[in-house]
Amino acid sequence: MTATDDVLREVGPRLRALRRKSGITLAALAETTGISVSTLSRLESGQRKATLELLLPLAQAYRVPLDELVGAPQTGDPRIYARPIADHGALIVPLSRNPGGPQAFKHIIAAGQRLDPDPKTHEGYEWLYVLSGKLRLILGEHDLELAAGEAAEFDTRVPHWFGSTGRPVEFLTIFDRQGARIHVRARPKAGRQRPAQ
Repeated sequence: MTATDDVLREVGPRLRALRRKSGITLAALAETTGISVSTLSRLESGQRKATLELLLPLAQAYRVPLDELVGAPQTGDPRIYARPIADHGALIVPLSRNPGGPQAFKHIIAAGQRLDPDPKTHEGYEWLYVLSGKLRLILGEHDLELAAGEAAEFDTRVPHWFGSTGRPVEFLTIFDRQGARIHVRARPKAGRQRPAQ
């Protein structure tokens, strides 16, 4: 006997209990759902296998989710309990918990946190969106200032850095699984030429 068989075996008693709790007769339920009294009786006794075709009208008649009829397990708490990370004057708040998939973060940089740019590279692709304040973005040879409501996307193999313009800034970043890898310094060693971008 499979796990599916076990779940289906429990549907009949659950349907009977729900009907009795609702105070409705088999005849009245048959009229509401269009399912015959004999089919409903066999379904409740376990002599008839529950199908989606039968369960959907019953869920509508009882005004309950289909999950409740089949006793589906609860999905658990969907909230993410983020643990902020302090990094070089910035507070980074994880917004997702999708190991191996895209990761989302909120960055908060307080006023006065003007750091010297230190561009880094890593595998992946990154998107960012400024929520408030102004964000300074160094991307390759570009030195950009992004205001609230502006966004940027880029290949993270291009040397990049973001920071404050001296005022507080809040922004979101999303990058793929490879983007979560450790940053590597993008500056060439002394005496070596930086490759053309």
